[in-house]
Amino acid sequence: MLNSQDDREFDVVVFGATGFVGRLVADYLVEHAPEGTRIGLGGRSLERLEEVRRGLGERARRWPLLVADSADPDALAELAGRTRVVATTVGPYLRYGLPLAKACAAAGTHYADLTGEVLFVRAAIDACDEAARASGARIVHSCGFDSIPSDLGVLLLHQAAASDGAGELGDTTLVAVLKGGFSGGTIDSMRAQVEAVQTEKSLRRMVIDPYALSPDRDREPDLGDERDRVSVFQSDELGGWVGPFVMASFNTRIVRRSNALQGWAYGRTFRYRELAGYGRGAKGRATATAVTGVLGAVLTGMQKPRLRGLVDRALPSPGEGPSADKRAAGYFRMRLRSTTTSGAQYVATVAAQGDPGYAATAVMLGESALALADGRGLPDRAGVLTPATAMGGALVDRLRAAGLTLSVERRGE
Repeated sequence: MLNSQDDREFDVVVFGATGFVGRLVADYLVEHAPEGTRIGLGGRSLERLEEVRRGLGERARRWPLLVADSADPDALAELAGRTRVVATTVGPYLRYGLPLAKACAAAGTHYADLTGEVLFVRAAIDACDEAARASGARIVHSCGFDSIPSDLGVLLLHQAAASDGAGELGDTTLVAVLKGGFSGGTIDSMRAQVEAVQTEKSLRRMVIDPYALSPDRDREPDLGDERDRVSVFQSDELGGWVGPFVMASFNTRIVRRSNALQGWAYGRTFRYRELAGYGRGAKGRATATAVTGVLGAVLTGMQKPRLRGLVDRALPSPGEGPSADKRAAGYFRMRLRSTTTSGAQYVATVAAQGDPGYAATAVMLGESALALADGRGLPDRAGVLTPATAMGGALVDRLRAAGLTLSVERRGE
């Protein structure tokens, strides 16, 4: 099924290396790519690529530079044909990402991105899946904070329950606690999706559909109301006050796609939601209420032309990011609780030190690219995939070795 890539010039090309997150990914590869890994830096400006390479130190001094514009299909086809893997940070992907994904699918080149855009992933599935299956390419979306912790966390729950013979996953809830900001690129992706929905009203149904990314929507179960949470509530089981998690509307779709791509291995009655945790008591309630109010105001402002300018001035712009000290001070911890069809209870933890949208994301995308380039231990699968279905346990092992916590335990024994 898979095309040979033995004659490729590069193992990994970082496309978008001149952007803030692209530089962080390149820097991670300088420090952590195995000796002999052939790496190139891609982008549309040779001058800026040269500047980035100079800042990466001696090891990157001879890394080749590949100039290509995201809107130039011929240049992207040439780039894709020269490498085994493209790791791209060029977003919003809904505006700029599809030509590169198509080029990789056609060339049999593995692809990893950082998208958090339902509309883009759906477009890539429709445009690239058949070609990628034919060429052997793995087109892997959401290889950063969106949505590796969610996707691999649920995979760990499934594997533990299956190993114990404890049945399929049932009600499963992720609670996220984090310190750090969302990148300007993430904010710009949110803007792009809001604008697309406003331009074409029919797209709204896709965005709110919990199974929007399913490979076979008609075969998905009808489990009733699976809308994402929009209000604050208190739960002792979940650690106190919880509220809506800003990326739940995307991450949950990726996890459901992983279930379907594996033949609904997690279960036909698998229900999944994501929440943000704020702690107990009056302080937890006040924080949950305030943050939820701000999120609601931001989303409302993005949808109102008269307010959009105010929102844009208050939020980070693409290419901006925090200092190294602030990136190092960030963290995230996600706890995923699931009750199986036999009544067994499992808790998975996915956590890391480092700002989730920058430091931790650079590690996750960097290791995803290296896993795809290495190839060992990957599931025998091609097409438009998710982190869990494209890399599975091989990526879990890599991220653990890189310092992330990925664990699972059975409760109540």
